[in-house]
Amino acid sequence: MKKIIIPALAAVVLLTSCATVFSGSKANVTVKNDDVSVPVTLSYDGKTEQHVFLPYTIKMKRGFSNTTITASAEGYEDGSVSVSKKFNGTTLWNIIFAAVPGMAIDAATGAITKPASKEVTIPMKPKGYVQPAFVQEEQHIAEPVAEAGRVTRETAGQTDLERTIIRWFFDSDPKGARIFWRVISSVPAEVKNTNELYLGTTPFEETRSFNILGLTYANSRDVQIEIKLSRKGYLDQVKRFNVRQAIDQQEISSFFDLVKE
Repeated sequence: MKKIIIPALAAVVLLTSCATVFSGSKANVTVKNDDVSVPVTLSYDGKTEQHVFLPYTIKMKRGFSNTTITASAEGYEDGSVSVSKKFNGTTLWNIIFAAVPGMAIDAATGAITKPASKEVTIPMKPKGYVQPAFVQEEQHIAEPVAEAGRVTRETAGQTDLERTIIRWFFDSDPKGARIFWRVISSVPAEVKNTNELYLGTTPFEETRSFNILGLTYANSRDVQIEIKLSRKGYLDQVKRFNVRQAIDQQEISSFFDLVKE
């Protein structure tokens, strides 16, 4: 009889620790920052994950204390965000079943809580960031520009930002890949999309202007530059870079690890 009762009691305790069984002791949280396109190192709960790209989903401990997520990346100041926890409703099933042992297990494993949010944005500023002079100028003349209307494709050539000069740097393994670039705009009434233009071969480094007609600091967040690398015997690779971020960092750069066909 004891051999039957003991396993039965163990099963009851296990099944009534509802949050632990159904939720687990960890929860998924997605870390975001739409302005960061380079590899990031994330540290949280005594764990480190290297060379990940945002948005990225981590498995965070539940528990009762807040979890601090720290992010670091080349060219950026370290950023951090604290994630608070809240009551996990799954634990209510223990109350329904009057399962005191189950609640004790949930509390011990931390499953009695869950992150307050499934997504968090971690702040990361470019190192040495100083507000560009042209931004200050735009702010200074905000009212006259507003009276004249926003810059459009038909009234291009009215902003210095159209001719912003930044550093372009691209490399690949193997080297010798052909580089093509084009403008992708979500505000085509102000900045038009372009066809692909040949830039050079890897390794490539040059200080040159965007020459994107109709570009302003206000709409630069809605404009991307697409870089495509092509080499015979290898698959084409494409990456996109936000123009606002490129302006703030004063460069567009990346390394492409080409894959054979």
